[in-house]
Amino acid sequence: MQDGDWEGSMSTASKERSRPRKGVPPSGAEQRLTELGIELPAPPEPFGAYAEAVQTGNLLFVSGMLPTEGRESRVTGRVGAELNVEEGRAAARLAALNALAVVREHLGSLDRVTRVVRLGVSIATSGDVRDQPKIADAASELLQDVFGKNKNPCRLVYGVASLPLGTPVELELIFEVSA
Repeated sequence: MQDGDWEGSMSTASKERSRPRKGVPPSGAEQRLTELGIELPAPPEPFGAYAEAVQTGNLLFVSGMLPTEGRESRVTGRVGAELNVEEGRAAARLAALNALAVVREHLGSLDRVTRVVRLGVSIATSGDVRDQPKIADAASELLQDVFGKNKNPCRLVYGVASLPLGTPVELELIFEVSA
């Protein structure tokens, strides 16, 4: 990665806080979290009979990431009914923070992520909502800020009628990881 490769998607304030110094390579994901002032929440526990993270070879699959804190949903409702787009974006960002917490717990460090391969975003909406990509962007933007734009995943976004615990967003991710 070259100086500035990961900066393109960051806000101006984030760029100023985390701009690499001349001759110093961009920091790893853990350092960027610190520079961005982001503290990851405690990793959530599964809400059913499944593993939240499974690694096979150099791929780490993470599923069922909801906007929760502890064993409780922080946000409930459907975008376009009980929630607006900005509330949906906040829920997507929290779900992404939870995903990063699970990845760190599983790998020991986010610096072991070499690529974000895929991001799947399910969004509970009323029937006439067409802003699902804007909501999913909140998760994508967080991943870009932490891992860099050059590690952007492919992405699928689904509008659905209902999600677990009544949450508006659920994420699934695939990461490529180093040994």
